[in-house]
Amino acid sequence: MPPIHRSILGLTLWPACLAALVWLGGCDGKSEYAPPPPPKVTVAKPQVRQVTEHAQFTGNTQTAETVDLRARVEGFLLSANFRDGAMVKKGETLFIIDPQTFEAKVRSAEADLNSQQTSLNRAEIELTRAKKLLDERAGPQTDVIKWQAERDSAKANIEVAKSKLELARLDLGYTRLVAPFDGRIGRRQVDPGNLVGASEKTLLATINRLDPIYVYFPLNERELQKVMRYPKVKQESPARQITVEVGLTEDVGYPHLGRLDFMDLNVDAQTGTILLRAVLPNPKGLILAGMFARVRVPMDPVRGVLVPETAVGTGQLGHYVLVVNDKNVAEARAVELGASVEGNRIIASGLTGDERVVVNGLQHARPGSPVSPEEAPAQAAKPAK
Repeated sequence: MPPIHRSILGLTLWPACLAALVWLGGCDGKSEYAPPPPPKVTVAKPQVRQVTEHAQFTGNTQTAETVDLRARVEGFLLSANFRDGAMVKKGETLFIIDPQTFEAKVRSAEADLNSQQTSLNRAEIELTRAKKLLDERAGPQTDVIKWQAERDSAKANIEVAKSKLELARLDLGYTRLVAPFDGRIGRRQVDPGNLVGASEKTLLATINRLDPIYVYFPLNERELQKVMRYPKVKQESPARQITVEVGLTEDVGYPHLGRLDFMDLNVDAQTGTILLRAVLPNPKGLILAGMFARVRVPMDPVRGVLVPETAVGTGQLGHYVLVVNDKNVAEARAVELGASVEGNRIIASGLTGDERVVVNGLQHARPGSPVSPEEAPAQAAKPAK
């Protein structure tokens, strides 16, 4: 073989020989499995402090007062003195029905009263004269009896005339319809120029009081028992004591504050609920009737064991947290959850507050496996709200 061919063959075989030597050396040595290091997790002790739990409900808003403005007398509608859907003030004139007929009836009733008063004056004068003549034996007793009857009849007629005048003035007053309270009026149901009140009390418009406004919400029996344990409910006037927080659809949290105003007498046997009502200030009239409302009622502060929401897991058997024991092994602990408080979750049962709970890295740890725990920074205790 020529020398150049031998050189090329040697260069080609040299890497293969090196690979074979390395493989043989590996076969001669002993290989061992090196397990991965325990996963790193962050642990912290639960917060133990006074917390305020809330009973939460859903309901809807309703007006505190609603009044249908109706024509109580018959006549032609002269004017509607408002803009449809506007806010109106108490005592503001809203509708005027033609008052001419009723003004005439008032004048007629006043004239009749004056006539009856004149008859009474004449009867009293004649009665006085008849009594004087009888005392002087110059007149018969029948005249006295006659004028006494005339006087009594005139007095009765005056009372009738007064009643007729009062009714006439009432009817005249009904020709001017005013707002019974501050509120928001709907659209007018009848246009000026139409005859109203002819065969029925014609509906002219509806007005709602928006300040304050009510929120109605139902409680089931379980929630009711929880609320009834609230000491302020047992007081004589609970409506003035229990604070209610309300949030509407677009609200963040519960920005509207009110108070419990009413609790129904009995639990509805069909639905198993009882109706409650809260009253809220609504000075700007921004809360309208029929809106969906989230309601919560703060209860008395209680001792609570809290962990971050991220520390709570959910499995086939329910909610759990991972606790790291003194050997740095993760253990699953079944817990019963309470309400959420500022990004934390109240643990109703399952923890005492002395455990090391995995608050970060829950997805890497496995129950019964070792972990590498790192203490989370201590959090300052917060007062109860």
